[in-house]
Amino acid sequence: MAIQRRSVLVAACAAAITPWSISSNAQISTAIAINRAARFRALSQRIAKLQAQMLLGVMASPARETLASAQRLMQLGSEELSKANLTGQAAALFTTLTRSVASLNATVTSNVTKESLVTLNTQANKLLDDANALTTHLEESSKQASARIINLAGRQRMLSQRLAKNYFLAAAGLEAPLVRTQLGSDQNDFRQALNTLNTSPVSTPSIRNEIQLSQSQWVFFESALARKPDAEAMTTIATASERLLEVNNNLVVLYETALKDLLGST
Repeated sequence: MAIQRRSVLVAACAAAITPWSISSNAQISTAIAINRAARFRALSQRIAKLQAQMLLGVMASPARETLASAQRLMQLGSEELSKANLTGQAAALFTTLTRSVASLNATVTSNVTKESLVTLNTQANKLLDDANALTTHLEESSKQASARIINLAGRQRMLSQRLAKNYFLAAAGLEAPLVRTQLGSDQNDFRQALNTLNTSPVSTPSIRNEIQLSQSQWVFFESALARKPDAEAMTTIATASERLLEVNNNLVVLYETALKDLLGST
């Protein structure tokens, strides 16, 4: 059973990572830039989630493998965003973001303790804030209302990871009051965003199918969040959060493709 669960997580991690690969284009569109900036939000929380899993011993070996991949994705994301020729405030926000990436990487450890996890979580939340600032600025600068859809769908990736992270933090007895409050508000935000995406005029058959998948995965994940954090529940959270990340990343990529012509090039 342990081997089977590990295989499920590794497969989910690989699927979640595959569509995030770097583009070979000399420049990237505004739609891609918004997606890439937003992706750092999910990566920040994913890394903290994986470090929490390592502390708790929840599928620790595949968590280490996924952690290394997530760190590599941050590096690739920085390289790709550098192709966007950001200027002015966007360039300044990107510089701040890259510094936060370096600081988060510096706090990652193979020997996780409660103290190191608290420190890392603080830095992960700083990166989340910096990534959100750049994403919001790019969205507003695009002067296209449709850019909000990429931002909103991208935020679902982050929520899937922050919910799992906070579940694990609660299981470890860390930051309990904040965790409980954020768990509740994040669940509400995820549900509301699903409703918004479901009624968006930017829709293709593939997008509608992915939204349905997201909805079905969300029902399963939310049910797991309501369970007490025993070994089985925590394993379910680990695997379900990766699957929800994969589905919502696919959705963002579909929106990015559908909107890139509307948003134009930077």
